[in-house]
Amino acid sequence: MKKNIAIIMGGYSSEHAISIKSGNVVHKYLDTERYNSYRIVITKEKWVYLDDSNKEFAVDKADFSIQPEGKKIVFDCVFNAIHGTPGEDGLLQAYFELLGIPQTSCNHYQSALTFNKRDLLSTLKPYGVHCATSYYVNHGQEIDEDAIVEKVGLPCFVKANRAGSSYGVSKVYQKEELTKALSAAFKEDDEVIIESFLDGTEVSVGVITYNNTVTVLPITEIISENDFFDYEAKYQGKSQEITPARISETQEANVRALAEFIYKTLGMKGYTRSEFIFIGDVPHLLEVNTTPGLTEESLLPQQAKTAGISLDQLFDSAIVEALR
Repeated sequence: MKKNIAIIMGGYSSEHAISIKSGNVVHKYLDTERYNSYRIVITKEKWVYLDDSNKEFAVDKADFSIQPEGKKIVFDCVFNAIHGTPGEDGLLQAYFELLGIPQTSCNHYQSALTFNKRDLLSTLKPYGVHCATSYYVNHGQEIDEDAIVEKVGLPCFVKANRAGSSYGVSKVYQKEELTKALSAAFKEDDEVIIESFLDGTEVSVGVITYNNTVTVLPITEIISENDFFDYEAKYQGKSQEITPARISETQEANVRALAEFIYKTLGMKGYTRSEFIFIGDVPHLLEVNTTPGLTEESLLPQQAKTAGISLDQLFDSAIVEALR
């Protein structure tokens, strides 16, 4: 008997449109012989099921069910394709855990922890995970520009603490640019992390659970045409994404081991994609994404393809693992 799968997409953040693209790709490639898939678009204003003609049907939040044409449908599993809040920060994960509905991403605590860059890095540093030097600022606090520069140096990166797709990220070369960069970051979040510039090769590493085994996918090297791997570089072709990465055997072994260590240490499940920069042979962690992009052009699907895993196999595996 076919399983009913809700593909949730959209969300409340600046990544809404990117999430819609990811969700539609999942809907396109999910095996129709095994699954009935339903596109569920979540916004602050409404939660709705979109049928193939884009007609909307309200979602009953009491039990996460729908009634298109008067027939009630409940879901065996939720495929999470929401980037940002509320799908990547633990809110929906907790909701589905309370309802007892399996979902494809990590659990609510791991989602909340990894979405908060400051908390994630603070958690992993005692394990010996290398990171950039950082300085924290909250909205409304007095800004001491001299103290910031003294700690992290110039250039530095100013980042919204809880945001993705490089929204709210600026590279700052002069102390006088900090105010503008902080304003941009505070548009995305009321917490900011300012990090020292790491001058080295940037790589992205996907780790998934596939056939009940934690699997590190082929590594992608990131070469941005812009000043860093910003929104344009990620989504508008302003970068080279080379899989497998052109790194040494030592570097590859080090980053594969570290990515797997982070996945297992944090108790992750589902898909993750972590970003690192090498200083010599040592990978320094930037962030961990727990609902990475899932379009044909996105990094995790590129890595899976290089590993011989097709999109339909990749998406099927997420549901199989969630139901296991």
